[in-house]
Amino acid sequence: MANQPIFILPEGTERYSKRDALRMNITAAKVLAGIVRTTLGPKGMDKMLTSSLGDVTVTNDGATIMREMEINQPAARMLVEIAKKQEEIVGDGTTSVVVIAGELLAKAEELIDDGIATSVVVKGFRNATAKSVELLKEIAIDADDEETLKKVAVTAMSGKGSDYAKEHLAELVVKAALRIEEDGKSDIDNINIQRVSGDSVEDSFLAEGIIIDKAPLSKNMPKDIKDAKIAIMKYPIELKDINTDAKIDITSPDQFELFLKQEEDMIKEMVNKIVDSGANVLFCQKGIDDMAEHYLKKAGIMAFKRVKKSDMDRIAKATGAKLVSDIEDLSEEKLGSAGHVYLDKIFDHELTLIEECENPKASSIVLRGSTRYVTEQIARALDDALGVVAATIEEGKVLIGGGACEIDLVKQLREYGESVSGREQ
Repeated sequence: MANQPIFILPEGTERYSKRDALRMNITAAKVLAGIVRTTLGPKGMDKMLTSSLGDVTVTNDGATIMREMEINQPAARMLVEIAKKQEEIVGDGTTSVVVIAGELLAKAEELIDDGIATSVVVKGFRNATAKSVELLKEIAIDADDEETLKKVAVTAMSGKGSDYAKEHLAELVVKAALRIEEDGKSDIDNINIQRVSGDSVEDSFLAEGIIIDKAPLSKNMPKDIKDAKIAIMKYPIELKDINTDAKIDITSPDQFELFLKQEEDMIKEMVNKIVDSGANVLFCQKGIDDMAEHYLKKAGIMAFKRVKKSDMDRIAKATGAKLVSDIEDLSEEKLGSAGHVYLDKIFDHELTLIEECENPKASSIVLRGSTRYVTEQIARALDDALGVVAATIEEGKVLIGGGACEIDLVKQLREYGESVSGREQ
């Protein structure tokens, strides 16, 4: 006994027996499943969530609800992780996976109360899972045409605030996913949903290229360029900050003028590098100095600064441009091309469109809606639809909805259960 370790626990720590801990975990999972259960299906209800900062989110999307909730209980956290993984792989079904998990745990609790060991319950669940996957593969149907893909998209958007325009939106989703399809896969990271408040959701459209939520640096820069040669850079077109400990001795106005001229020459040299490459459109992930803006404008270059990395990736994919990290590496070979780059205005919102791309394996959906809340809610529905359509394109199979496959599965599982010996049945 003298060698037994002594554990010192913080004040207020509670200790539970194995069975009590199991019940607590099951209860937490059932509570979480109960919270999202009422959002499920075409008649699912919305939840209003308020953050600690007072931000309000109204949604019936399971992934959003669980992302916004502060969940610390370990078992409930596991369900949240399951939902995240479901969204990552399939794009939808997050609520269903949590509700099913909660129901399975509720049934497991009943079996444990009847004296069945947890290991037996787990083994039975694993056997049933393997058989379910096998049976679902058998009853799945081919999904190799646009009409089936549209039905998949409509199902994913049902009950998510887009019902009155879901046919139109489903068509946009399918066209966008098929446009970027490559080797039987659609990478939805290459599809941008650009929200623009104003007008009806039915006015949403699929752009014939990439849309960037930015206007050129200056109103005096070109706003419409045909046969665009596009440079994309993450190198700042500005002077590096001088070290705060650095000391510059200027004793006369001539020295000060020389110092300013040297700065100007350095900026000029950077701009000349861009001009010499043949670029007439520049997208920069970093900053662009006011003086550089002046010389870019003078050279007739359409320039943008602080462009998001996700937008840079889409531009690179669509135009064939190579991202340049050092201006010394910029050359004609690194440029991308597009038939048309121009500034457009949609309901007082300025957007830049890149059309007639060399390799249009990136796309943009312009989502309209009366208010910001409407566009945010429907953007979540579109995101779910894009995920399941992309998964369907990759797998080439779907299951019949309306509970039909579940009923068939239950029937066949019961028949299978009768053939299983032992308590796992």
